[in-house]
Amino acid sequence: MGRWYNGFMNNWNADGAEGRELRAKVNREELVGRIARAVRDDGVVQPLRGLHLARASSVTGLAHGVAYPSFCVIAQGAKEVYLGEHCYRYDPYHYLLATVELPVVTQLVEASPERPYLSLRLELDPALVASVMLEAGLPSPRREAGDARAIAVSPLDTDLLDGAVRLVRLVDTPPAEARVLMPLVTREILFRLLAGEQGARLRNLAVLGGHTDRIARAIERLRNDYDKPLRIEGLARELGMSPSGFHEHFKAVTAMSPLQFQKQVRLQEARRLMLGEDLDAASAGFRVGYDDASHFSREYKRHFGQSPMKDVQRLRRAATDATNA
Repeated sequence: MGRWYNGFMNNWNADGAEGRELRAKVNREELVGRIARAVRDDGVVQPLRGLHLARASSVTGLAHGVAYPSFCVIAQGAKEVYLGEHCYRYDPYHYLLATVELPVVTQLVEASPERPYLSLRLELDPALVASVMLEAGLPSPRREAGDARAIAVSPLDTDLLDGAVRLVRLVDTPPAEARVLMPLVTREILFRLLAGEQGARLRNLAVLGGHTDRIARAIERLRNDYDKPLRIEGLARELGMSPSGFHEHFKAVTAMSPLQFQKQVRLQEARRLMLGEDLDAASAGFRVGYDDASHFSREYKRHFGQSPMKDVQRLRRAATDATNA
């Protein structure tokens, strides 16, 4: 027993590829077990502030939602995220980093009752990112430096996976212990992200004055004023950009034009109004900025695949079925 244990620990502590592979395998298995115990039924829970754990027992079709600045790790299964025409797929060997709040389309592509999809999402606070940058002495990106895309996928290395496991372990610790240790683990994860492949993108989240910050402000404006006419020239002028420059940088971050972005926000809000406030299609369309009910219905069907009435009826049936299951 002692000889086996010493051999195991030697492999665990080894700096070579074999030791890292063993460490990653053990960590992935632990992450699966801990998330499965924390989320016993399909759905999403937030056991600690800013930490979201999810479980799903079947693959899904395309679903419209919103991506928030987050570090996302899959313990088991696989997911695809569509931003504009780009598809980002990730799994237990890759993580997804999102740095701007914007509408996306997602689908689970690997999940079953025997091997459910299990994942975690850690919210990213720009102020905390900036604090870690300062403490670590990491340079701010130059005005035009770094990849501006709001979403990207990279390999999940052993150290990041180790941080994710220790983060999920805190779910099972006393509240006082979790409150003290979670900020420390989160800062370590941020440091490793900043020093890694997506460091420049993450640094853009915390840096003021560059194009990424201006586009983030434009996104916030469009989300708040989605029901108002879009004046590209005026918005670009407020941001200190030319209309052509604003359009170019907006698309670089979001993979959409400002008009396409506004349209997605409008249609998602109309869907919420019909489901949550029981509005008819014409009323919901008017509330989000459409003067022509027929135009609204055509764009809604083009975006969601069904007319407003059929789509809402389908969603209500699905919600009823899930409640009665």
